[in-house]
Amino acid sequence: MDAGGALRQAFAGSEIVDAVFVLERMRARKSPQELEKLRVASEAVIDSMLAVIASHGPGATKRALTEALRREETDRGLIFEYCLITAGTSLNRAPSEQRWEAGDILSLDSGGNYHGYIGDLCRMGDPRRARCRARGPAGRDRADPARRHEAGQGRRMGGDIYAAADPLVRQSKQHNHMHFLAHGMGLVSHEAPRLTASGPVPYDAYDASRPLESGMVVSVETTLAHPRRGFIKLEDTVVVTDGGFEIFGEGGRGWNRGGTAAA
Repeated sequence: MDAGGALRQAFAGSEIVDAVFVLERMRARKSPQELEKLRVASEAVIDSMLAVIASHGPGATKRALTEALRREETDRGLIFEYCLITAGTSLNRAPSEQRWEAGDILSLDSGGNYHGYIGDLCRMGDPRRARCRARGPAGRDRADPARRHEAGQGRRMGGDIYAAADPLVRQSKQHNHMHFLAHGMGLVSHEAPRLTASGPVPYDAYDASRPLESGMVVSVETTLAHPRRGFIKLEDTVVVTDGGFEIFGEGGRGWNRGGTAAA
């Protein structure tokens, strides 16, 4: 209000209008320099998560895991912003004294800030399982709706992401417990392109009926609140390119075995 009053006083007789929408549309397409910052942030978050999972195992508390993740991200040049963490069958995503016990799955969903740009991803840990086989660009998990859309090809509409993912969610035997979300990200974790009006952060789905454009960045996340195993989630950062898409922070998408660094 003070800033608005100062502007009106400095430019008497001028009309002052809301420029948020205009600025947001400018921010929807990231420059190469912005994309590089998002790449660095995403890769550093993934590396930090894998380091924490590898260096901890049964007995570690959710609070200790969160603090370890804070240190790992800070050591990699990020500003730690948050960690949503679950262990075992509990769906409570806050740090606490709850222990990650043998056989419990672990979910780490964290945001790390690199020069103003957010790396926001989620990976899973499980002390019982060996690491899954690599699922890189040539071998992605085709059962995961997050992996099935091809965002940038042929000037696809923003809503095509949901059109591809929603039928796969409905086909899953866990569809009653599964949720798919795609949202724009960059300087904040929810920004243009805006693809749905029914997500956890309500906004107008302005981009659902408009073409995806090169340089747009979309966070793609699939969540399963499994009735027996607990909270299972993958979240990736997908960049729309002229020829299709590129993923930032590609690693660690399978089950990541805890305690391997100390083994």
